[in-house]
Amino acid sequence: MSVGQFVFMLHSHLPYYRKAGMWPFGEENLYECMAETYVPLLNAISELYDEGIKAKLTVGITPILAEQLNDEHLQNGFVKYIDAQIAAVSKDLERYPDPKVAHSQHLKYLAKYYFDLWNKLRDDFVNKYEKNLIKYFKKYQDLGCIEITTSGATHGFSPLLATDSNLNAQFKVGQDTTERLFGKKAMGAWLPECAYRQGYEFVGKDGKKHWRPAIEVTLQNNDIHYFFTDSHVIEGGNSIGNRRVIGVYGNIEYIPLPDRPKTGYDTYSAYWLPDAQVAVMGRNDRASYQVWSAADGYPGDGCFREFHKRDDKSGMHYWRITSPTTDLGDKMLYDPVLAFNKVNENSDHYTTLIYHLLNDYKKATGKEGLVMVSFDTELYGHWWFEGIEFIKQVIKKFNQYLPEVERMTAGEYVTKYPPKEAIQIPESSWGQGGHFYVWQNHLTEWMWPIIHSCEKRMCAIVDAHAEIPEDKLLHRALNQLARENLLLQSSDWPFLITTWQAKDYATDRFNEHVDRFSLIADMIESGNIDDAKLKEIESIDNCFPVIDYRVYQSIEEGVIPQQEKKLAPLYN
Repeated sequence: MSVGQFVFMLHSHLPYYRKAGMWPFGEENLYECMAETYVPLLNAISELYDEGIKAKLTVGITPILAEQLNDEHLQNGFVKYIDAQIAAVSKDLERYPDPKVAHSQHLKYLAKYYFDLWNKLRDDFVNKYEKNLIKYFKKYQDLGCIEITTSGATHGFSPLLATDSNLNAQFKVGQDTTERLFGKKAMGAWLPECAYRQGYEFVGKDGKKHWRPAIEVTLQNNDIHYFFTDSHVIEGGNSIGNRRVIGVYGNIEYIPLPDRPKTGYDTYSAYWLPDAQVAVMGRNDRASYQVWSAADGYPGDGCFREFHKRDDKSGMHYWRITSPTTDLGDKMLYDPVLAFNKVNENSDHYTTLIYHLLNDYKKATGKEGLVMVSFDTELYGHWWFEGIEFIKQVIKKFNQYLPEVERMTAGEYVTKYPPKEAIQIPESSWGQGGHFYVWQNHLTEWMWPIIHSCEKRMCAIVDAHAEIPEDKLLHRALNQLARENLLLQSSDWPFLITTWQAKDYATDRFNEHVDRFSLIADMIESGNIDDAKLKEIESIDNCFPVIDYRVYQSIEEGVIPQQEKKLAPLYN
């Protein structure tokens, strides 16, 4: 007998790194996540399937990340990256054991551990997955093991975009990209940064009042049926936000919004949104906290691998966390056996926790409920080295010992258990403070007038070329202008500036895309397009190869009057 449903959602996203530097920011960030997260995740899904277990994971892959995983330049660059790691750790095998170095026999053991790990990774990527991770994510989607969700094309911060045509373009290009690469449209979406805004009334140029539709209207217009949000958005109360970042913050004082009154709703079911036929499900705070909490979450255990300390010659991670207060210089050496035994304990605890949350809810209410958890995919494997094994063990233990917990993808859940109530959710994000401040503050306020100016210029140029021109050079320029507009809108640039993780890099990247946009726009408007310069830009920013610039044709603001808002059931 079922005690309830469990949805495990992984949001995979990285900004556009192609041909934009290598290290410490650039392509190598992508390669690290491919090595430590994306390939191991595919391996886990594949191994579970071979054991007769469908993972039933909901795997969000943002369109801009999918384009990079599908890119030949980056695929070949990843192989070169792996080869460099193998060469580096091979030198460690030669220098250990060293009688002058403490515990060098254990360092030799760890070097061999990583040598084997990197060689297996290379074999998996080149031979098992043919360098094409997208192809194999699609394979396991088609086998019913995972569900792929989409997002804004370049993870643009939806609520702060000025025009509906630009908001629509983010999700239209995003959905089209997902359909092109994975063979079908995504049923659900991850709102970039979980950022949501309601519809609102405004006075148009005609002096009349109009209604700007809520975010879910754009989702519905692009065949997206559900999205995710944070627990405080559904429940009310404290709105701290759960986006955890590793890095040094700038001079930003995060001030949470005043506590909202408790709404009386909980996250044990999905809800309709009032403005469109779109469902929202909230992250279960207790089940999520157990993983992401810096103080109490599993990844902070002292036996797990230390992320920040690397060998000064090879770059290998030879140390463990030891304790949160231990200086990097005093970290103990890593023990993989000890670490993966701890994963076994963690997965036992987590499956039991989920079971009791659902069972207690059923006892209290007399009905089955939902526990949905969502995390950045890169937490698993990249930040928490042992995390992919944790996911795999959680799935296996549910399958073997707790069949009463109904594991489902998010789409399966909203189809089988459609919402029974509608709820109005507030302006919100999963950033610190629960609002938009991480992306709009005194460090980033200079960016938004530029973004809005590009939005309007894009629409004006497209409106002037409503029909695809016969001039192929002009057509290419229009499409590349659309790509640059999407790329400059990425939420990653203000995020990295605010958090000081890569302030100068993010500033430069934003400005580069703005400069390319402006250059192409000037060429189009002047009628003097430099083919060589356009080719140079196309060779760098080649994402969304089949984009149609007309996606930016202006949408009349306020076309949905407030009095016509209504809710209609999507599923029968």
